[in-house]
Amino acid sequence: MSAQRVVIGVDSSTQSTKALAVDLETGAVLGEGRAAHAVSAGPGRESDPEHWWRALGEAMAATGWVDRAAACSIAGQQHGLVTLDPAGRPLRPALLWNDVRSAPQAAALAAAVGPAELARRTGSVPTAAFTSAKWAWLRAHEPATADRVAAVRLPHDFLTERLTGEAVTDRGDASGTGWWGPDGYDQEVLARIGLPSALLPEVLPPGARAGRARAGTPLREGTPVATGTGDNMAAALGLGLTPGRPVLSLGTSGTVYAVCRTRPTGPDRAVAGFADALGGWLPLACTLNCTLAVDRFAALLGRDREDVEEGGTAVVLPYLDGERTPDLPDASGLVHGLRHDTTPGRLLQAAYDGAAHALLAALDAVLRAGGEDPAADEPLLLIGGGARGRAWQRTVLRLSGRAVQVPEARELVALGAAAQAAALLTGEPADAVARRWRTAEGRVLEPVPRDDDALERITRTLRRARALQQVPPDGR
Repeated sequence: MSAQRVVIGVDSSTQSTKALAVDLETGAVLGEGRAAHAVSAGPGRESDPEHWWRALGEAMAATGWVDRAAACSIAGQQHGLVTLDPAGRPLRPALLWNDVRSAPQAAALAAAVGPAELARRTGSVPTAAFTSAKWAWLRAHEPATADRVAAVRLPHDFLTERLTGEAVTDRGDASGTGWWGPDGYDQEVLARIGLPSALLPEVLPPGARAGRARAGTPLREGTPVATGTGDNMAAALGLGLTPGRPVLSLGTSGTVYAVCRTRPTGPDRAVAGFADALGGWLPLACTLNCTLAVDRFAALLGRDREDVEEGGTAVVLPYLDGERTPDLPDASGLVHGLRHDTTPGRLLQAAYDGAAHALLAALDAVLRAGGEDPAADEPLLLIGGGARGRAWQRTVLRLSGRAVQVPEARELVALGAAAQAAALLTGEPADAVARRWRTAEGRVLEPVPRDDDALERITRTLRRARALQQVPPDGR
């Protein structure tokens, strides 16, 4: 009888690191660990990458398999800007994806190159979330620090390099920087933001090995380490997605995406034309305000998050951290349409509706960008921390009018990373590993009639509220 082979997949997210030890043959989760991250408050969103490294070791050790793992892969939050000195130490805390201070730099880059041209070359029109805008912000606000930078990395790149000593990344995560396209790093974009390409990691082909674990790291020396990828790309792998299957993810951020066969090149600011971790594409729309914003409304109202009531005319735009979709980085939360019969439960339901509206409004654009037209009865895959909440499920059903499937598998980002690690050993594509593990299976919730009145009410309110949500040119 052959010895059991176990791989470790890691999800280094905004709030914490999660690690899963997974049986290579069956996909059974044999152990898991978690360690929290610290994120700054105030006008920016920053984290110390050294905290991620410590959390990685704690989470991997807690799986119980770190000294016996046959391979490992790390997925990480997209877009984060990690700046290193010549010894590989962070020069400052990383600027995270949800730090919107770089909105002026994103707008300036789009104006200089042109939205359509940027989309053609890099797949996306950058918003404040993109790494290119964050580097431009650093150049403008901390030029002395920028001048000292010896290497620029994304979060998963930083951790993979700490494990292996190799300065590498993958096409999926690289596609979220705003400076990479199918032909590699875009030298004109890099020149405009003042970033030498020599500071960037090598982009490895899909399925490649990043290296082997070094001595003194959490893994046993010599353990193969896959390239890793961005968190959304890893979740797509973890689901074993086939082209055109739509996904809605409910987490700190909300996302809708689909694996597509056509490269997105349109200038729609709401849709990021990402690459996936294999050879395809992953057009995606992302919101900054999702489960945490709704939970904050529940706390303000003194309600449990599930304690919602139907009906009413209230509209909530829960843009507590600014917003990326729609592109309103300086926005704040807004409540409109209160009446005498408005109850706390109805107001909480309106917060759910406002958070889900932006994602569902972008779903058709995402599929259109990738040239996919799924069957009308194709269930929408609902994943992420909010996916098992009854109020979230009912909201998505009511506002989408589609059947919804909730996979039984949890921690799909870490599972996708585990599938990458397994693929190193079996020679399969990582998505084929996940399909063999049957990770997308779960109950299907039957569709209900779409609530077009609520959708129109939110759309109308957003259109009228834009003047309140945008900063005037004079800043007043």
